[in-house]
Amino acid sequence: MSGAVGKAAKPQLRGLLHQQIKFNIILAAAVAGVAAVATKVFVNDHRKNLYANFYKSYDIEKSFHQMRKKGLFDSCEP
Repeated sequence: MSGAVGKAAKPQLRGLLHQQIKFNIILAAAVAGVAAVATKVFVNDHRKNLYANFYKSYDIEKSFHQMRKKGLFDSCEP
């Protein structure tokens, strides 16, 4: 009968909080690192590409003359 019924393992009473805190800190650092890399790749790089594409075809002289014709500048006559 003693072979059919197993012995229960002893619970870990000492150092359990320290072990859980250590695991949680490592997990939080890993998740923060993944989030930082994902934000850089998916948000910042995409935004940089949008700005670069906008300024490739942006004509500042044309934009200046359009704003001047609308009368947006005080120093220039429309």
